[in-house]
Parts: sequence; C-alpha cells; structure tokens
Amino acid sequence: MRAALYVRVSTVDQHTENQHDELRRYAQARGWSAGLYEDKGISGAKERRVGLDSLVRAAKRREIDVLVVWRLDRLGRNLRHLILLLDELAALGVAFVSLGEGIDTSTPAGRLQLHVLGAIAEFERERIRERVRAGLARARKEGKRLGRPPKPIAPETLATVAGLSVREAARQLGVSKSVVWAARQASEKATQAREADAASSGLNP
Repeated sequence: MRAALYVRVSTVDQHTENQHDELRRYAQARGWSAGLYEDKGISGAKERRVGLDSLVRAAKRREIDVLVVWRLDRLGRNLRHLILLLDELAALGVAFVSLGEGIDTSTPAGRLQLHVLGAIAEFERERIRERVRAGLARARKEGKRLGRPPKPIAPETLATVAGLSVREAARQLGVSKSVVWAARQASEKATQAREADAASSGLNP
C-alpha cells in the first residue's frame, strides 16, 4: 500500500514534526510505503492548499492507495468540504485513516463512521437552507426588496428608446420592463421638477 501522510499547522511558528513522526510510525507498522504532503501556516478552513492540492493530483494519477492524517481537523475544518474531499478520494479508490478519531475506511466500522459524518454534513446544509428560506420569507413579509438593486438607466440611454413601448424598450436595453417603467417615471418627475423650478424662478426674479 502506498500511503500519503498529510500534515498541516495553522501558523508558521508551529511544527509538523510530531504529526509526521506519529503518521510515519503508523505507516511502518502496517508495512506501507509513505510520502509526505505538508501545508504549513495555512488555515484548515481554506479549501485550496498547495500540499493538499498536490495530494489530490497524486490520487488522480493513481499514485496513492490510502490517505493518513493525525486528526480530521488537520485535513479540514469545514465539514462539507471534508466530506466532498473524502468522497472524491473514495471514488478514486483511496482509503482514509484518521488516527485521532480511529477512522479507517478500509474497515466496515470506519466506513460507517464516515457515513455518519456525511449525514451530519447534510443535516447542517439543510439547517442553513431552512434559515435562508426563513430569512427571505420574513423579508418579503416586511416588504423588503430582495436581490441586487436595479442598475439605473442613464438619461441619454433612456432617450434612445423614448418612442418605443415599455416592452420593446426593455428588450433593446436588455433590462426588465419594470426597470424601464421606473426610469421613465423618474425622468418624468425630474422634468416636472425642473419645469416647476423654472416657473418659480420666472415669477420671482
């Protein structure tokens, strides 16, 4: 078996030697050849890391059979990313061992543990979706506008479609009919305001 030993620390002043030594002893005890992949001074929340990316490339080239980590949080702190990564490795035929949690997907018990983690990740995703839906429903109930505010149409651009219907103007400008309608209303009000100011100025020199 060709083992990939992955080690990571979050700050540059921390050391990976303890992780590395323990992982190497484990690989030797199981008679596995081992290669080291390291990320130093990189948060586990980051999905893209030099050492981890190199490991995944090696897995895709079928150069490793098993990934061994000291603890799950060395591989990642984002449960969703962790599960997706392990699913990808499993699809490539790479087993997974985490010494801290006693997970070994080459055994039925280890695969069960991983399925439990996957269920937890799915549960968290559903909770996030429910909170988002509840927030959107509350915003609609309160009459708040959702999404990005429409980009205003410049007066000179609006003038180029002045003689067209709202539908045709919207089609030519590549915006919604409501945006064209609102722009025309705003332009009309601005014109009325200018005319009122001019009239007022004429009456009061």
